[in-house]
Amino acid sequence: MTPPAAASAATRTRTDEQTTDPAAPGAAAADTQAPAPTGLPGSGDDDPDERTAADDPAAPGRTHSAASPTGARFTRPGGMFSSLRVRNYRYYFAGQVVSNTGTWMQRIAQDWLVLSLTGSPLAVGITTAMQFLPMLLLGLFGGVLADRMPKRRLLILTQGAMGLLAAGLAALTIGGVVTPSYVYVFALLLGLVTVVDNPTRQAFVSEMVGPKDLANAVSLNAANFQTARLVGPAVAGLLIAAVGSGWAFALNALSFAAVIGGLLAMRTSELRPTTPIAREKGQLREGLRYVKERPELLWPMVLAGFIGTFGFNFPTLLAGFATDTFHVGAGQYGLLNTAMAVGSLTGALLAARRGAPRLRRLVGAALGFGLLEVVAAFAPGYWTFALLLTLIGVFGLSFNTSVNASLQLATEPAMRGRVMGLLMLVFTGGTPIGAPVVGWVTASYGPRIGLLACGLVSAAAAAVVGLVLARGAELRLRLDLHPGRGGRVVALVPRRAANAGPELATAC
Repeated sequence: MTPPAAASAATRTRTDEQTTDPAAPGAAAADTQAPAPTGLPGSGDDDPDERTAADDPAAPGRTHSAASPTGARFTRPGGMFSSLRVRNYRYYFAGQVVSNTGTWMQRIAQDWLVLSLTGSPLAVGITTAMQFLPMLLLGLFGGVLADRMPKRRLLILTQGAMGLLAAGLAALTIGGVVTPSYVYVFALLLGLVTVVDNPTRQAFVSEMVGPKDLANAVSLNAANFQTARLVGPAVAGLLIAAVGSGWAFALNALSFAAVIGGLLAMRTSELRPTTPIAREKGQLREGLRYVKERPELLWPMVLAGFIGTFGFNFPTLLAGFATDTFHVGAGQYGLLNTAMAVGSLTGALLAARRGAPRLRRLVGAALGFGLLEVVAAFAPGYWTFALLLTLIGVFGLSFNTSVNASLQLATEPAMRGRVMGLLMLVFTGGTPIGAPVVGWVTASYGPRIGLLACGLVSAAAAAVVGLVLARGAELRLRLDLHPGRGGRVVALVPRRAANAGPELATAC
């Protein structure tokens, strides 16, 4: 069913070139952007001069380009904020700043509400599991819907539904009738909407900016989310202490108007929409086969599954550290989340300056993330723990952006929704399995043992996947104590002569 690698690469390369090169013959008018004024970033919708220089091999000062394992070409971003040249992406980005702040307010308020109602970190884990259970059961179907429907229209519907759910939970909490059962139900309903919203949002990025700026836009999305993570927990802590959790939910409900407004304000003629696929049987299985036959997609997925299931259980773990280990209140609990957000924002901005994502970076970030969790489990005091959380945030976000960008750039546009749906399934869908397990370990043996176990699993998974990828790409580790100028002491090099290794070596 799947075409040979060479044919697949050629097909996708032609498709991507049509969406990025205004002069490409046969390019559809809807897939190209109208020329815009050049100048300072943000002064126009795109910079055609920069795009020409990047795409022309003979252009002076041309940035280094790379090819994805399946042939899609992409270049090093033209600056930390290069994707903000695109008008539609600026509208999306601005709306997400407001909405993401509200989302983080609700996350902190929801965890603290459950903890105050039950006094149990396990209950926090159950709430998290209820929110992510639909992703585990239905995540692949969400990816199929993302490929079948216009993504902008679908996002307007999902964001509106999330706003209504936040308003409902706010009414129950402010009215004083909320119970843990109600919170579980609303978390489950939110998870059902997220099944469709997550892969659609991920795949929609390429329709706004195109492949050249995709990696940069993914990193800026992460920076956006982490900036909100800095503000949201702090505001939530103040609101919880002053008027209760319900008002945090109410403000989150209002915040969805910003992202919906941004989507409605976009110029549809400047989008690069992927043609929705016709509804047919077997499309879900087709997506699974597509990933299975491509190691550059399969093994990052496997690693994301382990990291998402066990490594990213911070709602459960941080609640336990706040109440049982360091004996602090809501303000200090919010500060732990803020410390991690500082690191995550730093990691996102660093990723925005990098070029094409490489699998070695992805594996290295996952390994560092797991080892830092192991170290943090033995932190002697609150402030040492907060500092280590900052470093964990840097490595965790580097992994997130690398896996997201590398998978999107290596995937054909018609398959992108299903591939991102599978990524969301393995990365967040494993939470219903990991969160109760980590919650039980935390409640039974303490938060330190819970974090230690999460770190060991994450580091081991990174090491194993790294070895598998290196072996598949026929790479070996080289140690050179005298590398010379510009050389590296430790580097991955082909086992055979240059360019003789398999195609996977390009991605590594």
